[in-house]
Amino acid sequence: MPTTTATPVTPVTDATFHDEVLAADLPVLVEFTADWCGPCRQIAPVLAELATAEAGRLKVVALDVDFNPATAAAHRVLSAPTLTLFRSGEPVLTLVGARPLRRLRQELAAELPWIAPS
Repeated sequence: MPTTTATPVTPVTDATFHDEVLAADLPVLVEFTADWCGPCRQIAPVLAELATAEAGRLKVVALDVDFNPATAAAHRVLSAPTLTLFRSGEPVLTLVGARPLRRLRQELAAELPWIAPS
């Protein structure tokens, strides 16, 4: 029986988005993603590393836009990957496209000053 390793990036759906993102106690970085998206696959290890490094201070989740169109439409997601940072249930920063960890940390630091660029 193969062992599975829990990913530090939590999958969310239209049904779980409110509880996992909007009602979260921590800031939440949402990746709006799709299976067919090459840049989404490229940024996946970056998000996993960020989620691991910032565990307990930042929650990182992924929502597949093809299977969860209501949430994607509600947040006007037009491109994948789109990264949206939510704090207290409100979107405070939106970034479009893949990027290296250092750049992502720099961009997040404007809203989350405790995140230092690596």
